[in-house]
Amino acid sequence: MPVQFTLLLSRQGKVRLSKWYRATSQKEKSKITRELTTIILSRRAKMCNILEYKDIKIVYRRYASLFFVMGIDASDNGLLTLEIIHRYVEQMDKLFGNVCELDIIFGFSKAYYILDELILDGYVMESSKREVIKKVSQQDELENMDEFETVMA
Repeated sequence: MPVQFTLLLSRQGKVRLSKWYRATSQKEKSKITRELTTIILSRRAKMCNILEYKDIKIVYRRYASLFFVMGIDASDNGLLTLEIIHRYVEQMDKLFGNVCELDIIFGFSKAYYILDELILDGYVMESSKREVIKKVSQQDELENMDEFETVMA
């Protein structure tokens, strides 16, 4: 089940995170992002979270003030993608403690790192919550060691 892209959008329509897994020109990325932002923000809360867009199936879910959006192939399972989105949010909740938009803004490198641990080249690579948190914690330790060595040098 290849994911083509992942977007995190604020309620104001600002892109907070963007990850593309297939070769797409910057112009096309901007166009898709702009159109999806308009479509998703105009939908009511009770409407279906899975919709068709060109030859892509769009799956999104709102958590607090953020919309988590994934584009998948039209033949792929949208419910499984909703579960992947939920898994991503769970991982960020564990790391940030009830993740919010500011956590994504100021901790964007961790948000990308968690996403990279979950999804590689559009495919889910790690389904274990513990493993993802373990890897992110190890990465934090390495970064802290580098900062400490820089200060001591």
